[in-house]
Amino acid sequence: MRPPLTGVALAAADGTVATVSDVLPPAELDLPREPAPRVSVFLSVLDVHVQRVPVDGHVVDVAYRPGTFLSADLDKASEDNERNAVLFEATDGSRIGVVQIAGLLARRIVCDVAPGDEVAAGETFGLIRFGSRVDVYLPRGSRVTVAPGQRTIGGETVLAELPRSD
Repeated sequence: MRPPLTGVALAAADGTVATVSDVLPPAELDLPREPAPRVSVFLSVLDVHVQRVPVDGHVVDVAYRPGTFLSADLDKASEDNERNAVLFEATDGSRIGVVQIAGLLARRIVCDVAPGDEVAAGETFGLIRFGSRVDVYLPRGSRVTVAPGQRTIGGETVLAELPRSD
């Protein structure tokens, strides 16, 4: 059972933080077209490959994009690889995007949520088969609490403190 955390975004996957940077979110997330914090987590073939909801709230949109199958530990994988983008809206109104990215070995992305679904932080929403990557796009002003090389546990590790909505 997860502790009752508010004002934070939890890790969407088990893995290793590959990068933390401010980047433009992919267009399919329909987030503001300005740089925002992105935390990329690489999942090796030894990691659990389910993805978890980062916040309590609901699903705004789900958008699948075909693509290539580059090694998921490459930064270019965020743009070029097959991916599935899920936009969540937290109960406080902040929006967090999670992008499931297929890797060199991964050939199947599964997403079990749809627009309008109510979700709770830590719930499983999908999976990617074998070496892959999960990018979490946070609202501007979020304070990222993880660093490259750090291990994350999906639904448990706090990735960031979200900006206050007041």
